[in-house]
Amino acid sequence: QVQLVESGGGLVQAGGSLRLSCAASGRTFSSYSMGWFRQAPGKEREFVAVISWSGGSTYYADSVKGRFTISRDNAKNTVYLQMNSLKPEDTAVYYCAAQFGREPKPSQSRNNFGSWGQGTQVTVSS
Repeated sequence: QVQLVESGGGLVQAGGSLRLSCAASGRTFSSYSMGWFRQAPGKEREFVAVISWSGGSTYYADSVKGRFTISRDNAKNTVYLQMNSLKPEDTAVYYCAAQFGREPKPSQSRNNFGSWGQGTQVTVSS
């Protein structure tokens, strides 16, 4: 398993941008698809985005499509989530997660992610 540490959360006004980072430990980062999930108070953790091991495939939740971009740098063992045009409903704790395997189309189900970070808070004010 890999250990994951998120950073980059904070408070931003609606319409603003934030970039989350997730640093992974270990030498097998490129063997994992990487995802971002979020959990708002009183709600279940939901899928946001996922990127394949090579970075060649990306998938997004409909609620963030066109506003968020997931990317990765395998040389730096890091995955990113660029969030633009933020809305108050994007307020949540954002979690980075790792899914072992080099599937061309990684799963979007949280049950298939075996490693999780501690989360970083994103708050969008109206």
